[in-house]
Amino acid sequence: MRNLLKQTPEEKNDLYHFEKANRNNSLKDKSFNFNVMLNSLEANKQFTYRRIIVSATGRTVLVFDKELNKERKMLMFASNNYLGFANHPYIQEKIGIVLKKYGTGVGGPPLLNGYTSLMKELEERLSTLKKKEGTLIFPSGYMANLGLVSAISTKQNNFVLDKYSHASLYDGIKLNNANLITFKHNNLESLQDVLIKLESKNYKETFVCVEGVYSMDGDLAELPQIVNKCKKYGAALILDDAHGTGILGENGGGTAEYFKLEKEIDISMGTFSKVFALTGGFLSANRDLIDYIRYYSRPYVFSAALPPITIASVLAGLDLIENEPWRRKKVLENTRYTIEKLQKFELTAEPKAAIISVRVPEWINIRKANVQLDKMGVFLNAIEFPAVSQNDQRFRISISAEHTLQDIDKLVSCLEKVWQDSVKTS
Repeated sequence: MRNLLKQTPEEKNDLYHFEKANRNNSLKDKSFNFNVMLNSLEANKQFTYRRIIVSATGRTVLVFDKELNKERKMLMFASNNYLGFANHPYIQEKIGIVLKKYGTGVGGPPLLNGYTSLMKELEERLSTLKKKEGTLIFPSGYMANLGLVSAISTKQNNFVLDKYSHASLYDGIKLNNANLITFKHNNLESLQDVLIKLESKNYKETFVCVEGVYSMDGDLAELPQIVNKCKKYGAALILDDAHGTGILGENGGGTAEYFKLEKEIDISMGTFSKVFALTGGFLSANRDLIDYIRYYSRPYVFSAALPPITIASVLAGLDLIENEPWRRKKVLENTRYTIEKLQKFELTAEPKAAIISVRVPEWINIRKANVQLDKMGVFLNAIEFPAVSQNDQRFRISISAEHTLQDIDKLVSCLEKVWQDSVKTS
């Protein structure tokens, strides 16, 4: 099998075909063949992973170009730095103050020696933002979803997921051997069919899990109708609002606030890796449930607490969400402008927040296209299998409040150029 990829056509150098061809191979052969594939992609100038950024992240970044052996400035349309917090002077100032007082870390989990006054303050402020009684904080958004499932899953309950739910929820359910049922994306009839079947089987509890803003398409959950379905069939509703928090709603409370349904959400999950441009995650719910999860969530109990400077950054970000609402208005204006300029392209869904996905036809080699965009100074994420299905490749555009209309115009003109060039060579 070690000559497999030398015999594989260039366009077959992707994870879908790799996994199919290496399904029965040993780990040693899989890893060898995988590196052959990576080397082939780099040799054929189709590799844009692990680009080396040598500056702060903003509307532009400096990237070290290995081919040219120098730094290049690029327009950043791949970062979830939606409100421009990654390099904000107010946040930097707050970090400096906290660094002097608390140092760089705590060296332990929140239940033991890692619970600082800063963490307590952040829990309270996030509870206020989400209009919940309590909140607990995890090292990452991924760990928040794993931690939630580990604490509440039993053989007598079910998790009903929108098919497009995040990998962390799927993984949490799989790792805990919990019962999983999916329904078609944003399809209320499909959801109802699942809930009717479960109702007849007398399970103790059913948790319906949806995202506020879907990360791969940018569309919103049909939250009002989903709330009604959950009420009708006695299901609890878990809302993963990673991409809605700080962006949607009058006060930046997220998708539930946008629909004025905060009180109807049983458990709200969020992350610090999107609008706050950091790392970390949180769960907000009623106080009794939060206290229960605090002691029964293994990823929470056995993980070190976030560093004080990270918590200080989130607190400063919350200050800006409250005091600079123009940032939310600007990012949504930029999103609408981008959608208008992209009328020639097919979008995967109707975006409502700061994510726009442009469908890339199968006749375009998305990896070559992304290298071409890179050379034109546009930093964009090419999304392929397994993040999406094999025939659903797309460019995912992340919009920031810092982007200018000229930045967006350049993005669109570069995409048009890539499409034109691809037509000529197809």
